[in-house]
Amino acid sequence: MRIAWLCDFDGTISPSDIGAAFVQRFSPAGAVPELDGWLAGRVGHRELTRAQCERVRATREEALEFTRGFDIDPGFATFAREAHARADAVMVVSEGFDFYVADALERAGLGWLPRAANQLDFRADRTVEPRFPFAHEDCADCGNCKARHVREHGDRGYHTVLVGDGLSDRHGALAADRVLARGALREWCEAGSVAHDAFRDFADVIEHARRPDRVAAAAAAREGTR
Repeated sequence: MRIAWLCDFDGTISPSDIGAAFVQRFSPAGAVPELDGWLAGRVGHRELTRAQCERVRATREEALEFTRGFDIDPGFATFAREAHARADAVMVVSEGFDFYVADALERAGLGWLPRAANQLDFRADRTVEPRFPFAHEDCADCGNCKARHVREHGDRGYHTVLVGDGLSDRHGALAADRVLARGALREWCEAGSVAHDAFRDFADVIEHARRPDRVAAAAAAREGTR
């Protein structure tokens, strides 16, 4: 059985939300009002990202110097290499920015992993411009459509597992055969009776990945409810 693991980055592969920390560090004007709207479900993540980026002032070098102060889960590299050895697929799917996602993966020796994240153009005047190459053309909500990545792997014959921690993982969770959740995503799954398994860190994910029968069972159970 082929399994595809679609893994969120901020708060999941990285225990910290690096994107939120970056925006806070380089936004002299402070938080944007759209944040409360997004948390309440009134504002899409793409709109939130644009509003946040309007306030950011940084060069790429300054940004990387800051984001390199954060680490990724020490178990993620083991998980990714074991999954790859089993011929499973592992993809990093992030609503954050590729400049720090790519840098963190490269520094961990995981630059070979496929990834999808929002882009950020750094301008000479220290302003920034976000781009969304993985947005869904029929949806104005997410910057990076995680549900699309899940469905594309399913269409290629994989059983799909979404691993995440936040509200930006909701659409991907609904599309996946199985969900591993913590944090706000776990709370949302529990409130909406969305089938999921809790995890604490990638040591837990490794143990789940070593039991592919559980993925097949979860997929069969979810198929029966769709």
